[in-house]
Amino acid sequence: MNSLYLENITVVNYKNIVNMVYDLDKNINCFVGDNGVGKTNVLDSIYHLSAGKSYFNSISSQTIKHDENYMFVEGVFSKNTLQENIICSLKRGKKKTIKRNGKIYKKFSEHVGLIPLVMISPSDQDLIQEGSSLRRKFIDSIISQNNKIYLNNLIDYNKVLNQRNALLKFFARTNTFDLDNILIYNNQLSQLSIPIYEARKKFFENFYPVFKKHYNSISQNKELININYQSQLDHESLENLLKNSINKDRIIQYTSCGVHKDDLTMELNDFPIKKYGSQGQQKSFLIALKLAQFDYLKTKSNSFTIASRYNESSLGVEKKKIWKLNYNPDQSITAELYKDENNYLIIKSKPFSVKADGQWVLLGLHYNMLAKPENRFEISENQNNS
Repeated sequence: MNSLYLENITVVNYKNIVNMVYDLDKNINCFVGDNGVGKTNVLDSIYHLSAGKSYFNSISSQTIKHDENYMFVEGVFSKNTLQENIICSLKRGKKKTIKRNGKIYKKFSEHVGLIPLVMISPSDQDLIQEGSSLRRKFIDSIISQNNKIYLNNLIDYNKVLNQRNALLKFFARTNTFDLDNILIYNNQLSQLSIPIYEARKKFFENFYPVFKKHYNSISQNKELININYQSQLDHESLENLLKNSINKDRIIQYTSCGVHKDDLTMELNDFPIKKYGSQGQQKSFLIALKLAQFDYLKTKSNSFTIASRYNESSLGVEKKKIWKLNYNPDQSITAELYKDENNYLIIKSKPFSVKADGQWVLLGLHYNMLAKPENRFEISENQNNS
């Protein structure tokens, strides 16, 4: 098992954080503070170093603190026997830059997968409640961290797709049509779709049994859970699909078929979990998804980092023990959270960091109370404004 952990991070003008430096422990790190002081933003800055973008904000400029002209995040990672210095910076009106050990990436895609990471957030509920694009993004983000060919094919596919859609809009605007031009894009999309479709199918074949194992562990085998990967390419080639849909595409002015329409159907006891699953069942479903993501990336990359966010209301657990995770008995990874009579947060764990093989996990826990673990970072509004 390769070792990977974040030694320290510097965050400047990132959302509501003015200037903070954290020296992190190899084991569990706990961030505590009142609502709105920046706990989530610290975790998001770590995600930014891994993915080159925010987990929550699709527009990069929204990560810059109000009334400031730039943001800056720097992290020093220990990966095996080497240090990796990663810097993400952005000035208003300029392009974002990402540096690895002082060298600027020409393409952000070159950075994806260097620091494998999983983020867990209450906003992940959208994977169930919202449209198929978020579920495709979930699949793509996992595969891309360990498959550069897939990532490049996906980027190229989306470029060609945007060009075809722009051409369809141009035809509608000018009341013209050129089939030869359309066929060029059809051919490119067809060729690129095959490896994307095959990679997603292979991924899901490996991913689903792991997900099912985790959900059954959480639900104690009391419920029947199912996820199906659905693609229009299951029954017909994209070449034929595009040919048969050209009249429809001309009317709606965008491409109506392809791997950009793939989806995951999520069912509980043979019914859509979106409509018939309770809040608790949906949360268990999401935790199982993220734990399966953890397993998959850990196996593929042979090292791992996880940044996660929890709060009491999203967990729906009562009494003194407010959370327990029995992640994988084979690796002896467990963690339990308690509140004592003074409302202190206490972490009891069989280290989330498996010291025997050097694996490290960053666990960001969000609570509006004081904390009693050794590795804690208390964040206050005074700190952010200093």
